[in-house]
Amino acid sequence: MTARSVFVAADGRLHAPWRILLFFLITGVCVQIVAIAVAPLLGAADRLTGTNDASDELAFVIGMLGAHAIMLRWIDKRSWSYVGLDAGAGRPKVLARGWLLGALSILVPSLLLLAAGWLAIRPSLQGSWLLAALQVSLYLLPAALGEELFTRGYIFAATREWLGWPVALLLTSIAFGLLHLGNPGADARSVAMVVLAGIFLGAVLIVTGSLYAAWMAHWAWNWVMAVPLHVAVSGWPLARPDYQIVDAGPDWITGGTWGPEGGAGAAAGMAVGLGYLYWRKKKKDEHLAG
Repeated sequence: MTARSVFVAADGRLHAPWRILLFFLITGVCVQIVAIAVAPLLGAADRLTGTNDASDELAFVIGMLGAHAIMLRWIDKRSWSYVGLDAGAGRPKVLARGWLLGALSILVPSLLLLAAGWLAIRPSLQGSWLLAALQVSLYLLPAALGEELFTRGYIFAATREWLGWPVALLLTSIAFGLLHLGNPGADARSVAMVVLAGIFLGAVLIVTGSLYAAWMAHWAWNWVMAVPLHVAVSGWPLARPDYQIVDAGPDWITGGTWGPEGGAGAAAGMAVGLGYLYWRKKKKDEHLAG
């Protein structure tokens, strides 16, 4: 073993662990550059969404995209398909399938909990439902993309190439769960549910080959909770004018203060979604084999 072989693989690229470390470093630099270079645009994002941290989300997304571009262009010498961000991965049909998977996996269980009386509709402060819906939607869109780029973008692709997709799926899903430890009301159950959500979103990426589809599933999941249901999103309360849906049953199934995504109802919804993805993957494999 030579000193070069410790860092460089037979194909001339850095070994995956070093590339992942380099990606972290480049991301940090890119995010800082973006935060300084486009500060007026970032401030406009805060005003548009009525929040104080949309600018941070947007800077993170732009910086992450820059880091992906640098890694793919100059370090890996790979196309955007390596991370599921090529033009084909953004076909409308793929995006729609991802959105519906994310939306239905949380909407159907939540409606069933409402019908059972374990979630209840209560009055809230009056306000503009349409304005709140628009602001929250715009806020959640880059937030979901940032989390997808960080956990299921380059890091996922490099780990999958290095250790295989099962290990990549497990490690990134665990990391996804741990990233939510600081959210309001986080506990072992809620973090375990976020790990399951990571597996669900990772499965969307693997089956569709599209990080865009995983982004749409992630955004739709959060959007359903925040806009029509008016419940907390991963523990964070967002604008909920006119009405709100509150916990009225056992926390293990409703999610308690974390929101419906923290309970067994959401777990069941994701299990059905995973079953559908497995069926799609099996059908696709059979088609290719035939």
